[in-house]
Amino acid sequence: MGKQQRDRRQRKDVTIVSKTIDTECSSIWATLTPPPTAASDSRLLHHGPARLMPLSSQCAPALPPTPSSQHFFSIVEGRIDPSAADFCAFKERYFLSWNTLLEVLWQLERLLCQFAVPHALVCGDRLEALAQRGKLHWGKHECLLSALENQEEVLELMKQPGQRYKGEGGRRVAAVCIQACWRCYRTRSSYLHQQRRKWAARTIAVSWLLHAQLSRVRKSLQATRLRQLENYHNRGKHLATNWNHLITSKRTIIHVPSLGYSQQQRHSLRRFDILQNTQMGRLCDIRDKNVEVIYVCPVHLGEDLIHYYTHLLGLNGVIETGKPTPSNCAKSFTILTPEAHQHFSSHCMCVSTLLKYSPHTLRRIKNLIQGKQAYLVSGVPHMDDLAVADELGVPVLGPEPAVAQLYGTKSGIRRIFSSSGVSIPPGHADIYTLQQLHECFAQLMTDHLGVQRWLFKMDDELGGRGTAYCDVCQVSFRPWALQEYHRHGAQTWRMAWAQEQVLRKFLEAVPDLLAAHAKPFDTSCYPTWSCFLEHFLRKGGVIEAYPPSDSVTCMTVDLLVEPAGGVRMLSCGDQLHGPGFLQVSGCSVPQCSVRPDVLYSICMQIGKACQERHILGHISLDLVTFLEPGTLEQQVWAVDLDLGYSNQLAMTQIMLHMTGGTLNCHAGRLEVPSPVRNNKPTARQRAPTANAPAPGTRRFAVMSSRLFHTNLSMVHYSVFFQMCKAHGIGFDIKEMEGSVFALHDSAERSSLGMVTTALFKPESSH
Repeated sequence: MGKQQRDRRQRKDVTIVSKTIDTECSSIWATLTPPPTAASDSRLLHHGPARLMPLSSQCAPALPPTPSSQHFFSIVEGRIDPSAADFCAFKERYFLSWNTLLEVLWQLERLLCQFAVPHALVCGDRLEALAQRGKLHWGKHECLLSALENQEEVLELMKQPGQRYKGEGGRRVAAVCIQACWRCYRTRSSYLHQQRRKWAARTIAVSWLLHAQLSRVRKSLQATRLRQLENYHNRGKHLATNWNHLITSKRTIIHVPSLGYSQQQRHSLRRFDILQNTQMGRLCDIRDKNVEVIYVCPVHLGEDLIHYYTHLLGLNGVIETGKPTPSNCAKSFTILTPEAHQHFSSHCMCVSTLLKYSPHTLRRIKNLIQGKQAYLVSGVPHMDDLAVADELGVPVLGPEPAVAQLYGTKSGIRRIFSSSGVSIPPGHADIYTLQQLHECFAQLMTDHLGVQRWLFKMDDELGGRGTAYCDVCQVSFRPWALQEYHRHGAQTWRMAWAQEQVLRKFLEAVPDLLAAHAKPFDTSCYPTWSCFLEHFLRKGGVIEAYPPSDSVTCMTVDLLVEPAGGVRMLSCGDQLHGPGFLQVSGCSVPQCSVRPDVLYSICMQIGKACQERHILGHISLDLVTFLEPGTLEQQVWAVDLDLGYSNQLAMTQIMLHMTGGTLNCHAGRLEVPSPVRNNKPTARQRAPTANAPAPGTRRFAVMSSRLFHTNLSMVHYSVFFQMCKAHGIGFDIKEMEGSVFALHDSAERSSLGMVTTALFKPESSH
């Protein structure tokens, strides 16, 4: 009877466990995996899909043998068979702790049913130990599955994609998963859309703030520049009013050798900082006892250069005694290097810009000029010249940058020359299109058949960089055109009907002529004609005739257009050319190619034309002279005009300082005082010349601002001067003859300037 009661109680407990498993709601244990098919519904299959063992007893393989132990039992298809012998033995073995095991059994059976595990072998001992540890330990899958003997097989099966949807409640879990994925996608899309809108709004807001800030900065800069321009005009008027008094009284000249070229030009020039420092001769303005010089140097000068220029500028008193006497010249000049040079050494900034961003240097200049009359002399005009002058509170001896930009182009220069009434080469300005270029070139060749070479000059280039040339003697029908010219005569040839056939021929030949025979002068900047033509049409330019002669002499004249209205000639020299006909290597002073009165008249005409256009300060005029082939009369053409302080003028200042002489450009003479002799004159010799001035001696000088040598940088300056001394190269203080060097920098030492003075006109500078 006791055994029957125990069997009934066992069946009752198993029934309770089964009912509990069936009625309990299953939790979602699976991760986001692909949804199952319709065949996976637990209602269509009795015990779940994709079983490891089929339900049919006829085709079902035998279960793996159960270890012969009362502690093991099997769970088949997620269900416990309460009548199985192994389960009964397990229950009988752990009868005392059965209440604790019931919940663990239910969780394990539920988990295996959800994942449709066909067979699981439970180790009773591990299951009982798991139950004794409590719910916190067996609440996870891994803890429950640790009680299985075939744990690895069950885990591998459960990890297969979609396995959760094959078990009990798979359809519902799949539907929940699909809904969750869709809600996640919809929410994520809405979130991303909102984020994109926020990002767009933030971008628009930031862009608008930047635009507004930039507009405010531009307006502020515009107002600042307008204020600087107004101050420039006001100080310029004051300078013009007091100019005649200023040049005869104590004054301070602030020399800023700035080359205010465009950014593209500055970056294309090699060692732009050294190029700006080729005018150290400005220091020689201190030969006037009333002048103090502040020189803003674009490079850092070493002690050797400071000592050299201090010694060079200290050679005063030579005229009176013939010996160098110590002087206080160091108090008359100051060399300053802007501190911004260290921070922007690779930006190729002009000196005015460097000085603008150097507050310490500006403060020091203010202290040096405090209570003194001062004005600023720049180089090529730049907008920052006005900013520096406004900060220092001094006037600028130079044109307004906008005016300089307008009339500093090749087309603007031709307008100045045309209004002044001087002779200029035949040509045409303001060319911007290819058709205009062809038509103007053809018309010029038709009008001037005697010109064999034509020059094409870009408006905003410097030197010979933006120049190309074309020889028209290659045109096959040129002899026929000359016959037509002689047949009609010079007067009739000016009529359009007389030129019609020749002009048509030239128009047809111009494209091929330029493509075949036009060549840029400086191939390092513009290697081919097509490259040159592209920049020429973009920037604009002029066409000019080259003098129709085999013997052409070029000269440079430096003028000072004074604010008070006067025009002074400061220097004049014949150019010395290098290998190319446009490459200038130096000059000889004074010029001997044109009659001085003719040259003076031309310079005064151009100076007056510049004054009418408010171009003040230093300007450099280039002229060419030649003999006209037909009449053999001397012709003088004005070909170029540079607005700013020139290298020739700086070298002339060194020459005048060393010789103590005067350059009379109106008379074309360079005169220095007679050498002082040591022998004392007798009373009879002294009597008639007691009040008479010492007679002067005429000199000629040859100078070059930049001499290059490949090995010059390998020799230190002290060694270089010893080599010059060994070869007899130097300056004789007593005779006022010899050579003087202008050093540019202490680091590279790749170039230097040189002035040679003698009693005769030298053929070359050596």
